[in-house]
Formats: sequence, C-alpha cells, structure tokens
Amino acid sequence: MVRTLSLSLFRLALCLVMWMTGLPALAASSGDFVTTQASYWVDPTGAASVEDVRQLPGDTFQKLTRQRSFELSHGALWLRLQEADLSSMPRSYLMLEGASFTDRATLYQQSPSGEWTRQEAGDHIPVADWSHPDRTPVFELNAAPGSTLWLRLESHPSPLSPSLQLLDAGDLRAQRDQSLLLLGGYLGFVLLVLFLAVVHVQLYGDRAFIAYVSYVACMMGFQLAFTGLGGLLFWPTLASWNNAAPALFMLWLTASGIWFVREVSAVERHHRGLYRFMTGWSLFGFLYPAAYFLLLGTAAFKLLNLYGLLSVLLSMGVCLWAWRKGEIYAGWTALGFLPLHLAYPFPALRSAGVLADSWATQYAVLIGSAIEIPLLLYILHRRAKDFNENRARMRVIDSTDPLTGLTILPVLLLRLADTLRRARGNRSECALVLVELSNHAEVVATEGREMGDRALVVAAAQLSALVRDVDTVCRVADTRFAVLLETPFKALMLRLFAQHAIAKGLAGSPPLPLHLSPRFRIATIALPEQVEEGKSSETQAAPRLLDRLHQALDQLEPHKAVVHLSATGTVLRPSSLPAESP
Repeated sequence: MVRTLSLSLFRLALCLVMWMTGLPALAASSGDFVTTQASYWVDPTGAASVEDVRQLPGDTFQKLTRQRSFELSHGALWLRLQEADLSSMPRSYLMLEGASFTDRATLYQQSPSGEWTRQEAGDHIPVADWSHPDRTPVFELNAAPGSTLWLRLESHPSPLSPSLQLLDAGDLRAQRDQSLLLLGGYLGFVLLVLFLAVVHVQLYGDRAFIAYVSYVACMMGFQLAFTGLGGLLFWPTLASWNNAAPALFMLWLTASGIWFVREVSAVERHHRGLYRFMTGWSLFGFLYPAAYFLLLGTAAFKLLNLYGLLSVLLSMGVCLWAWRKGEIYAGWTALGFLPLHLAYPFPALRSAGVLADSWATQYAVLIGSAIEIPLLLYILHRRAKDFNENRARMRVIDSTDPLTGLTILPVLLLRLADTLRRARGNRSECALVLVELSNHAEVVATEGREMGDRALVVAAAQLSALVRDVDTVCRVADTRFAVLLETPFKALMLRLFAQHAIAKGLAGSPPLPLHLSPRFRIATIALPEQVEEGKSSETQAAPRLLDRLHQALDQLEPHKAVVHLSATGTVLRPSSLPAESP
C-alpha cells in the first residue's frame, strides 16, 4: 500500500512539474518587461534623496541596455523611467521580480496635481505595510503624463539584479492568482509528503527518515521565503524574519541534506573520520546563521554560497563513494538528488550576481524539489523495507525452530500462560496436546538422518494443518510437539482432534515413502473452568502442565496411542482408543 502511494506521489509530482512549467511562463507572457527602458545611477553612500537625484546632470544616468547585477554594499541603485515610454493605459502596475533579494524598493512619481508620492516595498518593510502587498514589490503607476518615475533599490549583502515588468490590472490579478494556485499546490504536495515521512518514522524507527523529515521541512520553509509566499501569507508583519528567512532556511536545508546523506550512506559503518567530518559540516550549517546575521557582510555572504556549493559536491561524492562500498541505496539517493542539484546553479549564480532575475532563477529549485522529494521518499521506503525484512528474519530465527519453522518453547509457555489467564477470566475452555513422532528412530535407522529430519518437518506440517490460526504448534523436544488449542475451545472436541492427528499421520505424505508414514502418540489435557484460580500463577502453571504431559507419554505402554488427562490429574479413557494410567 505504501509503495502504491509512493508511486502515486511520483506521478502527482510529474503533473505538478508540468503545471509549474506552464503557468509562470503563461503569466509572464501577459506583461511587458521594461527593464532595458530604464537608465541607472549607483549612489555609493545611499544618502541621496529624490530631490538630489533629480538635480544630477543628464549624463550621470546610463542606459540599462541589458539585465545586469549590481554590487551595492551599503549604497543604492536609482532607476529612471519615462512614464510616456512605459504605457498609455490609464491604470498600470510595475512589478519588481526577485523579492527575496530586495531589501527596500521605493517608487517616486509626480501625480497629475504636481505632488510627489512615494510607494515602498521590500524585505526591510513588513509586507502588510507595503503599498500593494504581494509576493513581490508591486507599484501602481498614476503619474502625470510625460513625467519621470524614480525607483530606488537597496540590497545588502546579495547583489541586486532588477527585473521590471509592466502589467495592467487584469494581468496583475491573473498572474497573482496563478502563482498562488501554483505555490499552494506545491505547498499541499510537500505537506502530504511530510506527513508520510512522519508516518514512516513511526513505522520503521529509522534515523534516515528523521533526517528526511528535517530536510523536507527546511525545503518547504526555503520555498516559502524564497518565493515571497511566506511573507504574504504567514508572516506579513515580521519584516526581520522575512529578510532573514531565505538565508536561514537555505543553510538549514543544506545542513539537513548532509545529515540525510550521512544516514542513508551508512558512513559510520565504513569510515569514522568521514562520519565525524560530515557531522561537523552539518552542525556548521545549523549554527552558522547566528554568525551570518551578526556579521551580515559580503564575506559572510560569499561563505554562505561557498558552503552551499561545497555541500552539493560533498553529498554527491559521499553517495557515490558509499555506493562503491556496497551501499546500493546510496547510489539511488545520488540519482534522487540529481533534479535539485541540476536546478541549484540557477539561484546560486543569481545570488552570486552572475545571472539576472528570471523565471529559471525563481522556479528552477521549486521544480527540482517537486521531483526530488517523492523520489527520495520512495528510495527511503524501499531501503527501510529491505532492512526491516532482514530484521524480521533475524527476529524469526530467534523465536522459531530452525528445522520445522515452528515456534520455540519459551514462546509456547508465554502463550500458554496468557491463554490460561483468558480462559479463567472468561470462564471458557482451552487444551494442551503433546504429540510424539513414535517411529522417528525407525526412520533414521532404515533411511538415514536426512529422512528422519524430513519426517519431523512433515509431522510439523500435518499438525499445523489441523489447527486454527490462533492456535500454536511448537517443537518442544527432538521428536515431540506441543499443540496449544486456545480459547474458545470445547473440551469435548479433544478426543476428535487426537483421532484426526493420528489419521493424518497414517495417511502419509508425498515427501515420505508410503511405508514410513508418521505415527503419532498423543497425550492431551483439557483446561476447563474447574482449574482453581490461586493454586499457582499462570506463569508457573504452564511448565507444570507440559511436564505432566511428558510424564504421561513416557509411561504410556507401547501398544497404546492416546492418553487423556484431566485438569485435576485423573486419567480419562477414550471410548475408541485405549489409554493407560501414567
């Protein structure tokens, strides 16, 4: 069932990926990118006001012929746009992509009445206080015809790569609805996978699933912060958290990924030094945010990017190394990580200032994770299932007879004690039967030890075929088997059961020659409600009952086949089969 659900999740992930590939492109096609229509000037101090910028000579501003990145440090980037060149629509909106990389965005425009108005957005301002709360900064254009628009941008320590898009009211609404639907579907999908992972933690108790839960939770937090959905819906009044969340979740995501790889690859089993190194590397990612936000400089930002890049190489290298060491699922894990690792360079190069804001830098990791997350869950499920089957086999070896596959004596005594307790509490009946393969020595003498062992296996199979699923058949000695007929059971059926057991043996079995059919000698004891409670505890009574049956078989005359004992120790003689008092 879990395997079927995992496959269904993978198909759902593929559908989600196809959906995510189409919707953002459709939304982007509804607007016009006007980045290259702007002119720019970098204020190195960040102290210039809009009045100061307006008075600068015209040749101070340079034409932004292509999208590019700007290292602003503590400065500001000013963009100048002519309202007449942008749109002739009565109501237009200007959208700035890459919300997670913009600390503060301020648009200055002159209204038809001649007054200067200001609209603000960015990570340093609570989303609830933006002029137009959205996932990314959005500004309404209501400037006087022919006036100039001034857009001031701040970003530190990450480089700034402005991407401006012009939309009308309908396009803005459609793009917003489509992006929220897309990201909501992704969020619901990740929550479903996270729930299944928690179920697997309870089901298998494997540390790899705990690391996987941490990894998926950090991935979800990173996507919420990176796409701006978290600031819009979950923490709209927390500007500091909105600014810190992308870097924080990126570090935690990377650290939990290394932790996950360490567990799946069983590094501790193969190399203690590498295990300690990966532990320290993962702890660095969990603890580095404290130093990063304290320093918050260019060097700290470059170290963050370097940590992410080296972690990708480390995880892939360790998975392939462990695979060469014989850890099959480490190799499959490397393939599971591949979609995300192929998508990782886009946002990484964007944060390093090499790539400009684009659809790929914003949604590549989203698509890669939608493929990766269910793949890793399915790989973990198969790994845990195989390991659990091995552990189950080991547990079965400890509790079963290696020759016949029946339960061993300690298990029988525990079940007998529980059955006695239930029988006394419910005033019901149960029974204990001891069966001996009386011709085993003859089989070994004439046919050899191998045929004697086969006769024991056949006898165990025949006895197991006579009982219910709730009953227990156990090999208690070399040639003797105990059968516990649990409550509810009628003592009147005990004689019939003994007859059926003897007849079953005499009927023969294909694995044995006809002249070597199992011959049984049987001792039975019914345990009705007359067994007085308080004479001894059930745990003490169980081995005593079995000892009495052994004594009865030891003292049974050779020409007798069945003896029935009562709970009080008297001998009950069956009408059809003779019995002798022990």
